[in-house]
Amino acid sequence: MDRFPELKPSQLDALREVANIGAGHAATALSQLTERRIMINVPEVTVARWNEVPGFWDPEEQVVAVWMMMMGNLTGRTAFVLPLDNARRLCGFLLHRDPTPENALNEMEESTLKETGNILGGAYLSALSTFLGMMLLPSVPDLVVNRSAAVFDPIAGAADGASTMIIRAATEFRFDGTEGNLVGHYILLPDAGSVQAILEAIQLA
Repeated sequence: MDRFPELKPSQLDALREVANIGAGHAATALSQLTERRIMINVPEVTVARWNEVPGFWDPEEQVVAVWMMMMGNLTGRTAFVLPLDNARRLCGFLLHRDPTPENALNEMEESTLKETGNILGGAYLSALSTFLGMMLLPSVPDLVVNRSAAVFDPIAGAADGASTMIIRAATEFRFDGTEGNLVGHYILLPDAGSVQAILEAIQLA
């Protein structure tokens, strides 16, 4: 495929609605897990080629990425990514305690972020599965803490930047009783053979 079709606002709205449905399911699951009201909103959804997406953060900034494989009728990779300081704050909210000041995450924080990424990934893929009418399942999550460049460069090197599609959903967390929001990014990188099926479904929206 030489060129991605330019999506109409209504089609981007359809993708945004899918993401918001997934976010709503994830918020419910996290609220039940933590016994605390959590709201998750998706203010922006971007669909572009890999090489058209600017860096999300400074290449040297430390980020946390929870990667999963997308399996089923379509294949690819998904990730929930956020800066390390936001990851610590998110853990603090979810674990009902002050964030740790250390550079490295402790074992409980890593487990919490893996579970959060797993819940988000499962909820988003479930919503997309319903939208596409296909079976989509996430793999076991894998957590990576590193510089932004180190997290994304291996993917950029293995992908054809001119033809690899990325769907990015900004993911905004709000917690009752606290000020300010946390924003991370949910990313879907479908394999080349799965791109056309997704685009065809979007075109029908």
